[in-house]
Amino acid sequence: MIWTCIRIPRPHQQPPEGITAGPVSEDDLLHWEALIQGPEGTPFEGGVFPAELRFPKDYPLAPPTMKFLGEVWHPNVYPSGLVCISILHAPGDDPNHYEHASERWSPIQSVEKILISVMSMLAEPNDESPANVEAAKMWRDRRAEYEDKVRDGVRRMLGL
Repeated sequence: MIWTCIRIPRPHQQPPEGITAGPVSEDDLLHWEALIQGPEGTPFEGGVFPAELRFPKDYPLAPPTMKFLGEVWHPNVYPSGLVCISILHAPGDDPNHYEHASERWSPIQSVEKILISVMSMLAEPNDESPANVEAAKMWRDRRAEYEDKVRDGVRRMLGL
């Protein structure tokens, strides 16, 4: 049952370019690990960002959570590494009116769509409802400084 719900790709299917993901073990299909390459043409380019997805017991009715396992300076990533994007928010209306219900989680979403959305988020932050207010202010007001800080983080992550 869980295999169908999580929609594990068939062996002949190729994952999206720049993304690798799968269960940590066959014994725990609700805990996944992922590697996301920084999108080309962004300050994240060249980085490889490890992350984890945790699926609730009532998945696919409720969304998973996603957390970067290393430091990611980004308006939509909490300092703890938790990712804050619409597709990971529970179904229903947004009480803050930042998101349309159609942008939020629904049981028809897939892990692939989540990971593609995160790659897109790295390239184009949403600064209207930031998880990291300081990163959002820097991205809005001091873009060059923001990009330098992200590139420095990528170099540190790579041990350079």
